[in-house]
Amino acid sequence: MENDLYKTILKPAEGALFKDKNSKFYGFALPVTDENQVKEHLERIKKAHYSARHWCYAYQIGTETIQYRANDDGEPNNSAGMPIYGQIQSFEVTNILIIVVRYYGGVKLGVGGLINAYRTGAQLALEASKIIERTINKKFQLNFEYNNMSKVMRLLKENDVEIINQTLELDCLLEISVRKNNSTKVYELFDQFFGVEIKEL
Repeated sequence: MENDLYKTILKPAEGALFKDKNSKFYGFALPVTDENQVKEHLERIKKAHYSARHWCYAYQIGTETIQYRANDDGEPNNSAGMPIYGQIQSFEVTNILIIVVRYYGGVKLGVGGLINAYRTGAQLALEASKIIERTINKKFQLNFEYNNMSKVMRLLKENDVEIINQTLELDCLLEISVRKNNSTKVYELFDQFFGVEIKEL
């Protein structure tokens, strides 16, 4: 895999069901980019499944610096959060939250049974998700005078650069997004371009 690609999910996959000895485990896979989103999803699912016994989860955020957390929510240590996180790792996805909601069925499953149930709940949620590949991008800002516009635009087009924001007046300001593997080349192109100032955002 190229070092500037990562995998994530496009939209939520909710409510994949796994049953074991009358206990029901519902798996939810949700795209997230920060911890506030994690909290919001947890609150929403706890409200929707308020009569459940446990809401165990794991998440991973980031592409080059990774943040992750696994939570057993009252289940025995490492019997829920880590098996869920293990599935995030084995599917190689990031910017994702997986919550597995347990409705207790009256029969204890034991630690081995719990590990299997939470792992399977997470796996089913991931299998129900559409996993996509994205590129890790760097952002730059370009400053130049309007008379350089056509040259700048041609270079951007030739190098497959995405424009995120633009202010086109006498002095032009472009915010661009460049695939990481291509970013040094693009930076140097504009750095050597007389009349264009480039800086990393």
